[in-house]
Amino acid sequence: MIRVMLVDDQAMVRTGFRMILEAEPGISVVGEAVDGRDAVELVARARPDVVLMDVRMPNMDGIEACRTICAATDPPRVMMLTTFDLDDYVHAALRAGASGFLLKDAPPEQLIDAIRVVAAGDALLAPSVTQALIDEIANLPTGQPDAFPGIEQLTDREAEVIKLMARGLSNAEIAQHLFLGEATIKTHVGRILAKLGARDRVQAVVAAYESGLVVPGSE
Repeated sequence: MIRVMLVDDQAMVRTGFRMILEAEPGISVVGEAVDGRDAVELVARARPDVVLMDVRMPNMDGIEACRTICAATDPPRVMMLTTFDLDDYVHAALRAGASGFLLKDAPPEQLIDAIRVVAAGDALLAPSVTQALIDEIANLPTGQPDAFPGIEQLTDREAEVIKLMARGLSNAEIAQHLFLGEATIKTHVGRILAKLGARDRVQAVVAAYESGLVVPGSE
């Protein structure tokens, strides 16, 4: 059973999400919070697997709440929700520890799939949000390897793999591209995450862009 906590200052939004999620076998809503401060306190009691977190809220916004929750021991996965595909907070949310970013108007089946993906330990971004992230990183100063010392530890093959990850390829697609087994790619991805100290693929890709290993617009 995947335990989900809802965090949004709008009661109607929380009610809508609850109705969608509780109609799905294997998913249970274990708590609701009205703002980031409330969410931080509730996580310790409800012990969710996944937190659906709105970005813009009073008292404490979703970014700060995400940062606080993810800094705790054995934190839940946090998926940020927004009504804007070009949200200024995408990069900050991922740096705070978020494992995904989804638009509030996503269809129910996409929301459910996202919950399952994030709960399984992977990361998820809506396609338009992925482009927004890349565009934002493109405007940042490049070539900052000192901020990510693990980048220098990547082997040539691992660097090749992370560049394909940055293009949005799955393990199976990377395996096909490099003519390797999918299990081998999974091993490479695991080593990349360990060297970069990243929780998931998205954070690893962010590090690759910020360090200059991957340049936006390059193939």
